[in-house]
Amino acid sequence: MKKIIIPISTLLVSGVLYAQTSPSTTENYIYTKTYLSDPTIGTPKTSETIRYFDILGRPKQVVNVKASPTEKDVVSHIEYDQYGRPVKDYLPVPQSGTQNGAVYTSPLANASSIYGSEKIYTEKVLENSPLDRIQQQIQVGNDWSTKPVMFGYDANTTADKVKKYTTGSIWENGATKTTPGEGAFFADGKLYKNSVKDEDGNKTIEFKNGDGQVLLVRKVLNITENADTYYVYNEYDQLAFVIPPLASVGNIDQATLDNLCYQYRYDGKNRLVEKKLPGKGWEYMVYDAADRLVVTQDANLRTNNKWLFTKYDKLGRVIMTGIVPGSDRASMQAMIGNNVIIENRDATGFTKNGMQIYYTNNFFSQIETVLSVYYSDTYPTGTPSFVPTIPNQSAVLTDNTSSKLNTKGLPLASYVKNIEDDSWTKNYSYYDTKGRIIGTHSVNHLGGYTKTESELDFSGTLKQVVTRHKRLSSDPEKMITETFTYDHQNRILTHKHKIDNGAEEILSQNEYNELSQLTTKKVGGTVLGTGLQEVNYLYNIRGWMTQINDPNNLGNDLFGYKIKYNQVEGLQTPDASDTSLQVVPHYNGNIAEVDWKTGATPNESLKRYGYVYDGLNRLSAGFYQNATNPSLREYYEKATYDLNGNIKTMVRTAQRIGATSLMIDNLTYEYENGNASNRLQKVRDAVTIAQGFPYKSSPTNIEYDTNGNMTSFRDKGISSIQYNYLNLPAKITRNAQVTDYTYRADGVKVKKLFGGIETDYLGSFQYKYTYAWEDETGTTMNDEMKLRIIPTSEGYFDALRNRYFYNYTDHLGNVRLSYSDADGNGIVTGDIVVNNCYDTPDGQICNNYIITGEAEGVTNYYPFGLMHNSENHSFDNAYQYKYNGKELQETGMYDYGARMYMPELGRWGVMDPLSELYYSYNPYNYVANNPIRFIDPNGMWIDIEDGDNTYRYNNGKLYTQNAQTKKWDVEANVKNDSYAGQILAALTSITGGDKDSFGSTFLGLFANDNINTTIQSSKGTDWEGQNATYTDGSGILTDFKQEVMPYTSMFGEKEKQLQNPFHITLFHEIGHSWLDQTSSRSELGKTWVDKERSGLSKDFSQAEIAASYIENLLRSEQGLPIRVSYSPDAGNTDTLVDVKSIRWQPTIKGNGPSTTKINTNTRVFIMPNNVQNIYNKIMNSKK
Repeated sequence: MKKIIIPISTLLVSGVLYAQTSPSTTENYIYTKTYLSDPTIGTPKTSETIRYFDILGRPKQVVNVKASPTEKDVVSHIEYDQYGRPVKDYLPVPQSGTQNGAVYTSPLANASSIYGSEKIYTEKVLENSPLDRIQQQIQVGNDWSTKPVMFGYDANTTADKVKKYTTGSIWENGATKTTPGEGAFFADGKLYKNSVKDEDGNKTIEFKNGDGQVLLVRKVLNITENADTYYVYNEYDQLAFVIPPLASVGNIDQATLDNLCYQYRYDGKNRLVEKKLPGKGWEYMVYDAADRLVVTQDANLRTNNKWLFTKYDKLGRVIMTGIVPGSDRASMQAMIGNNVIIENRDATGFTKNGMQIYYTNNFFSQIETVLSVYYSDTYPTGTPSFVPTIPNQSAVLTDNTSSKLNTKGLPLASYVKNIEDDSWTKNYSYYDTKGRIIGTHSVNHLGGYTKTESELDFSGTLKQVVTRHKRLSSDPEKMITETFTYDHQNRILTHKHKIDNGAEEILSQNEYNELSQLTTKKVGGTVLGTGLQEVNYLYNIRGWMTQINDPNNLGNDLFGYKIKYNQVEGLQTPDASDTSLQVVPHYNGNIAEVDWKTGATPNESLKRYGYVYDGLNRLSAGFYQNATNPSLREYYEKATYDLNGNIKTMVRTAQRIGATSLMIDNLTYEYENGNASNRLQKVRDAVTIAQGFPYKSSPTNIEYDTNGNMTSFRDKGISSIQYNYLNLPAKITRNAQVTDYTYRADGVKVKKLFGGIETDYLGSFQYKYTYAWEDETGTTMNDEMKLRIIPTSEGYFDALRNRYFYNYTDHLGNVRLSYSDADGNGIVTGDIVVNNCYDTPDGQICNNYIITGEAEGVTNYYPFGLMHNSENHSFDNAYQYKYNGKELQETGMYDYGARMYMPELGRWGVMDPLSELYYSYNPYNYVANNPIRFIDPNGMWIDIEDGDNTYRYNNGKLYTQNAQTKKWDVEANVKNDSYAGQILAALTSITGGDKDSFGSTFLGLFANDNINTTIQSSKGTDWEGQNATYTDGSGILTDFKQEVMPYTSMFGEKEKQLQNPFHITLFHEIGHSWLDQTSSRSELGKTWVDKERSGLSKDFSQAEIAASYIENLLRSEQGLPIRVSYSPDAGNTDTLVDVKSIRWQPTIKGNGPSTTKINTNTRVFIMPNNVQNIYNKIMNSKK
C-alpha cells in the first residue's frame, strides 16, 4: 500500500514539520499536525497524530505524539479477531516516553503503570452468522467482566401480548382526525423483537413491524409488570397517538386520551398541524408556502385569540418574532399558506413597542407585539462602535461589502423585548477577520451595558477576556479581567480573575494525570503554587469520578466526597421494616452509595447515603446513615411510582435529639381523573407536623391552566401563579406575599420583586435592594440597589463584603459549602473548638467554645433536593444558589430557567417543554426519577459529552455552563485529541470555516428551542464501535473508525470505494438527528431496501435517503466525491445518485477583484426519480 502523508499545515513550515516527528517509514500511515499557536513565532505548540494501517488498510495503531501532560506519547491499540472484526476496543495507553511518532511494537506494555491490573478493553461477542450481530458487550474493568450488556433478536409470540391498535380517520377542518381502537394481540412471528439487558439486568424490548415502525417499547419493571409505550399510526402511516405506560394498561377512552396520551393531526401535505400533549390543551401550527412554521398557538393564547409569529429573510433565517391577533387555525392557514413569508432589510423600517425595526412589514401588518428582532450581514443603525483595547488584538471585521472579508452571513445583532413591558435588551457581536467573536456589547433594559473583549490566540483559544459593566448608564463602570494559561496541548492550567484595579485572584490552578483527567485543583488565593484549598479528584477505570478529596482523611480540606458505583460499604438493608429495599452494587452507572464529611464543623462524623433503585432505574429510597448509628434512619427519603413515573407515595425523616429519627412526611399523591392523569390534584400527609411538606387536615385541590401549568397550590400557601406566553411565572402570590418576575422574550429572567425587595439579573451581574444596616463597616447609608454577586468559575465575588467566595460542589453541582479568606492571611479554616480549662479550689473547670471559621452555608440535601432542616434556611445572603447550582426562590422552589422545581415533592409544576422526547415518562417528572445520577438539562443546542464534562457548540466554539447564571457562556478550552476536541474539529470541518456555508447553515438549525442533540462517544454503549443516532434524534453516538463506502466524483468516473472523512460521517448522523426531530417517523421508518430481497445484512430505512442526500449536499459544497449508494455491497438496490448526472462545476466565491476570487470544485448531481420522490415526501412530512 502507498504511504500517505498529510501535513495539515502550510507548506511554508513543512521543514519544521519533519524536524521533530519521525513516523515509521516502513509502515502505512496518515500523519496529522495541527498548530495550536502561531507557527511563525518561536517554537509553536502542536497537536500531532499518526494513524498506522496494516497491509489490508485497516487502522492498527494511533499515536498521539507527546500528548500527555508530561509530553509522553499516548497510544491507542487496535486489533481484530480471526475474521477481521474489531471485537476489542482498548483504552489509550500513555507510554513511558516518546518515540517522536514511530510505531510501537508493544503498545500495551506500559498499561499496568497507568491502569494497574484492570482489564483495559471493551469486548464484543458477535453471533456466528454473516449478520455479525452483537450478542454481548463487556465493558472495561475487572468488575465488569461478568456484567455484560446482553442483546437479543427474535420474533414476537402471542405470549408477548402485544396489542394491535386500529385507527379510523376522517377529515375535519383541513386536518386528519383519528380515532383509535383496540383489536386482538399480534399473532406469532408478525413483529421483530429486539431486546437489550443492561449490566444490572434491567431489560428493554422493542417491537417493530415489517415497515420498520416501532410499535411498542417495553421496559420490564419486574416479573409480573411492564411499562409499555405504544406508537399508533393511522391509515396514512402518520404517527397519530403515543400511548404511555399508564394508559396502555386499560381501554383507551377519550378521557384517557386527553389526560395521558399524545395526539397528532396532519394536513394534506403531511405536515403536523395540531397536537395535544397529555394534560394540556390543543396546540396549532400554520405553515407558509415554503413549508416553514410561521404562526403557532397554544391553549392559553387561544383564549385571547393570539398567535405567536415568526418571520424570515430570503435566506430562511429568523429575523423577527412576536404576537399577532388571529382567528381559527384553518382560516389562518388559508390566509398564510399561499405566501412565502419573507421580509427584507429596510433603511426606514417601522416602529413598534418603542423600537425602530429596520425591516419591511409586508406580512402581519396588524402586529400587536414584536418580541425579538435579529440582524445579520450588516449592522443596524445605532450599533455601538467597537475599538479593541487589548494589545495585539486581531483586526475587527466590518460590514463593508466592498471588502473581501466582511460580516456577510454572520449574526450581528439581536433586540429582545421584556415580556412584561416595552424595555429592550440590545445585543451586538463583533468578529475578527477569521470570523471569530472577539467582542460583544449588550445594552440592558435599564440603559446600562455589559461589554466584553476577548483575546484569542492562533488556534482560537481564549487568552484573556475583559468585561466592562454598568447597571445604569450613569453608574461607574465595573471592569472584570480574566486571564488563562495552558499547557502544550491547551489543557487549561490557570484561571485568574481581577475586579477593577484590585488584587488578581487565582481562581484555579489545575494538574492532570497521564490520561488528561483533572486530578488536582488549587482554588483561590493570590500566590501561584498554593491555594486556599487543594481539591483532589479520583476516577475509576470507566472514567467515572469516584472521589473529591478523601472524606476519611480530610486534613486541611473543608469537604470530602466519595462516590461508589459497584461497591457498598454501609448497610445493605437499612430499613428492617422493608427488607426488599436493598443497597447493592451497580454496574450500569447508577450510584450505590455516597460518603461525605465537612471539615467546616468540628467533630463532625462521616455521613453516608445508600441508594435503592427499581427495574426502571427509578430511585426507590435514599437511606441516610451516620457513622455512630447507621440504622437510625435520619434524613431518609423513600418513594413509590405509578407506571408513568408519577410519585405515589413519599416518606421522609429528619434528625431528632435522642435515639430515634423523626418522620416528617408520609405523603400520598392523588392525581386527577381518578389517578389516571399526570396532573397532581392533592397531597395528603399522614404526619401532623410542619417540617418538610406542610400538613393539612383537609387538603385542597391544586389548580392548572389550559397549558398544564400549576396556577395554585393552597396547601403550600400559593394562592395564585400567573404565567407569560413562555409558561414562565410572572407573578406568584404566596401567604399574601407577592413575587413579580420580569423576563425577556427569550426566557431570560432580568428582575425579581419580592416583598418590595428588588433583585436585578443583568448578565452575570446580580443586584439587590440593600438596606443600610447591611454594610459591614457600620457606615450609615441610604437604602439602594447595590451590586451583590459576580459569579466566577469556582464560586462568586460578594461585592458587599468585597471578597471572593468559593464553592465545594458534588457530582450533581449541588453547593455543599462556601468559604472565603475573610482575614486575608491566605489560609481558610473551619470552626475550631477551644478547650478553655482552669483550676479552682473545687477542681478543674472547662468551658469549651467555638471560634467561627471561614466556611459558611454548609448544606446537605435529601435525594430529591430538599435541604436537611430546610425550615431553618435564611434568605439574608444574596447568593441563594443551592441544589444543582440553581437559585432557591422565596417560594421554596428552585428556578431552573425553563421552569420551577418543587424539591419537597420531587416534581415540576409546569410540563416539560421537551416531553415528546421522553414519551415513557410523565411531563412533570424530575430527571426520570433518578436525581442521584442526572440533573435537568435546560439547553437546546448541540451538546458534546466528554466523560463527566458537557460542552455546548455555538458558532465554532465550545462553551460550558456558568453555574450561577445558568448560561452556556463560559468558553471552554479542550485538548485537541480529547473526544470533545475531535468533535469540535469535525464541526469546524463541516462549516469549512465559512459562516455562510451550507454546513454552517445546517448546524445553525439546531440553534432553536425545538431542535437539539447531544453528541457522545459510542464507547460503553450498545452501539460501541459504530456511528448511530437515537431514534428520537436527541443524541448521536460516534466512533472515529470510518467505513469504506462507494463514491464517485464526476460523470464517467468509475465508482470508487473510499473511506469516509469523519466530519462527513458526523454530518450524516447530524442529518439523521435533525430529520428525526422534524419529520414524520412513519415516513422515516419505512423500509427502502429490504434485506430479504437484496441479500444484505439488514434493512435500510427511507431515513437513509434523506440523511445521505444531506450528506451529499455538504460533499458537493466541499468538492468531495459524491456518495452514490448507501452500501458497498448492495448492487443497484440502494442507488442514491444518478452517476451520469454528476459533473464538476467551478464556483466563484468572494466579491473582490478576480485575483482574490476563490475557485471551488463543486459537484452537481441528481437523484433518481424514485429516490427523489421519497426524499420529497419525507421533507414535506412533519413530526
